[in-house]
Amino acid sequence: MAGPGGTDPQDGVGRQLEAKILELLAARAPTSTICPSDAARAVGGNEWRHLMEPARKAARRLVDAGKVHITQGGSVVDPATAKGPIRIRKAP
Repeated sequence: MAGPGGTDPQDGVGRQLEAKILELLAARAPTSTICPSDAARAVGGNEWRHLMEPARKAARRLVDAGKVHITQGGSVVDPATAKGPIRIRKAP
């Protein structure tokens, strides 16, 4: 739902999650992956569970920007069709 001025109230959290995903990946080897829950926990603390879908959406935006890949079973997948658990890794 859009807030005043047509902005999404989740935009701030979405940007935080995007930044946290990139930060977590930067601290790992280029082929390492993270779970969206890693970013959700880092941003949300003890109240992280409601951030799981926003974290997945943040990862999809980073895929669109060419910064990360979403994987399942070690293979890159289309985030629009991925079902179930995903992993995120840096794009080469």
